[in-house]
Amino acid sequence: MILLKKDVKILAQQVVTKTDKRIRRELKSNFFKVGKTIGIGADGTPTKYLDKRAEDIALSTIEKAGNPVNVLSEEIGFIDNSSPYTFILDPVDGTRNAYRGIPFFSVCLAIGSSTLKDIWYGIVKNVATGQLYIAEKNQGAYLNNQQIYIPEVSAARPIYSISLGKNIDSLTQSISDQHIIRSLGSSSLEMCLVAHGAIDGYIVGKEYLRVTDIAASTLLVREAGGCVVDKYGHDLDMPLTLEARTSLITGVNSSIVESILHS
Repeated sequence: MILLKKDVKILAQQVVTKTDKRIRRELKSNFFKVGKTIGIGADGTPTKYLDKRAEDIALSTIEKAGNPVNVLSEEIGFIDNSSPYTFILDPVDGTRNAYRGIPFFSVCLAIGSSTLKDIWYGIVKNVATGQLYIAEKNQGAYLNNQQIYIPEVSAARPIYSISLGKNIDSLTQSISDQHIIRSLGSSSLEMCLVAHGAIDGYIVGKEYLRVTDIAASTLLVREAGGCVVDKYGHDLDMPLTLEARTSLITGVNSSIVESILHS
């Protein structure tokens, strides 16, 4: 069974909607259970109860549709359904925020085939606030059905979001010493904030991000007019696998990115 692109988009929207509902249900009825570690995911990191429950409903939705797409997800890994379409899924981006009660975590889903650059559709849903970001290649980026754009004029004093703690490196340390900083705990949503100018840049200096973390939001930033590169300044691309890891610099424009690179 091979779907048309419009049908694949509808399925992606259904997956995100049902996953969002399951997450909110689990947080309401099993809040003290959702942060429990129940195993190790295909990406080698601990799987929390909430991650598994969210992924299960996403996979069930795809299965009920006849398994018309491949799936790459953090917990289960790659499922090959011999489809030209692959769903790149992060059932819960910002799991720690979710189980600690911090309202900044998302469901992320992108559609592509082999690399980050061929992603052509992406959805990021902020579960806590209900904000829905959608982007389609060459069709723009949207927040709650309103098209969003990178601001034409950069802020006089930029605000950056960076990874701190064990993930800090010389680049992010330098940025934190010089600028106004936030560290929010959900890569997908931090990139979405760049897409409509709420923050001016998001920086991850260490090479630890997986494609599932950033696939949908990379398309969203680019469709809004922003820049996404690695810490060496190369236009970001990576294979659709869990093994690949990357650094990241997302900025509202090339001047901001250059300023970050030379910090």
